Amino acid sequence: MRCLVTGAGGFLGEYIVEKLVARGDAVRTLARGSYAGLEKLGVEIRRGDVRDAQTVYAACEDIDCVFHTAAVAGIWGPWEHFHSINTQGTKNVIDACWHHQVPRLVFTSSPSVTFDGTDQCGVDESAEYPQKWLCHYSHTKALAEQLVIAANGQDGLLTCSLRPHLIWGPRDNHLIPRLLQRAQDGKLRIVGDGTNLVDIVYVENAADAHLLAADSLKPGSNTCGRNYFISQGEPVNCWNWINEILVRAGLKPVSKKISKEAAWRIGHGMEVVYQLLGWSSEPRMTRFLAAQLATSHYFDIQRARSDFGYVPQISTQEGMRRLVNSWSNG
Repeated sequence: MRCLVTGAGGFLGEYIVEKLVARGDAVRTLARGSYAGLEKLGVEIRRGDVRDAQTVYAACEDIDCVFHTAAVAGIWGPWEHFHSINTQGTKNVIDACWHHQVPRLVFTSSPSVTFDGTDQCGVDESAEYPQKWLCHYSHTKALAEQLVIAANGQDGLLTCSLRPHLIWGPRDNHLIPRLLQRAQDGKLRIVGDGTNLVDIVYVENAADAHLLAADSLKPGSNTCGRNYFISQGEPVNCWNWINEILVRAGLKPVSKKISKEAAWRIGHGMEVVYQLLGWSSEPRMTRFLAAQLATSHYFDIQRARSDFGYVPQISTQEGMRRLVNSWSNG
């Protein structure tokens, strides 16, 4: 295939590029910065922002499949920032696919698009979007996901949306580094009773899911126009997993606790203060973060298994070994 990967300089995006190159696909990347890893792969590199429609249009020319991973993540910030990148940027990608008659589009979404602050235990893709949103990220990703699914079948474009949960592994520059920093600063607390179960997904498994989904996007396929939860297929205890990472990094496991209710009240108070004062930095706690850290959220991935044969190839134990080895190797 002739593939375009948006957000190719990001954690997941670069792994998708590597797997496409390894199997012989021609790859073009679109990212805002310069990335040594992409240059070493010898792919065609375009620099630009998905908010710039003309840049996106140019990047989609002569492409067979778009992997749209570009997004802005986070739990705090102005609505316009999240909406312009996550929602409007996705609309630009869809419009460019229609313009150039690109036949396939795989969108990277998030399980948080169905999160309302309560437990999600083994839910499948029939879970509805919440009535109230706890952060702009999940809201704008849900709007983008709906655009992608609605675009399926229009002007020859076949689409699907993947929802990988808590992507982790070597080269992670977001989740684990923030976790380790908070632990080092003494700012990490177990929120809730510490028994909540969560899904995670090793980064190479998440990348594999994207390639499998793309390959199955054919007329009449079940994959077309559907959403998919992606994970390791077996939830872990959130705080046991976090503590394993901390211990392997040479840090003390977290033991101090705060109730979900107290964390929620603190988060709500911080949100109010930050809004009133116009502070752009991220609060230490928000309602969304309190709920994410205290509740169970794991998902049924049977649809991905049956529709395009997704099976996690790298176990959680092997993934942890590779993560620790990557720290030793710099």
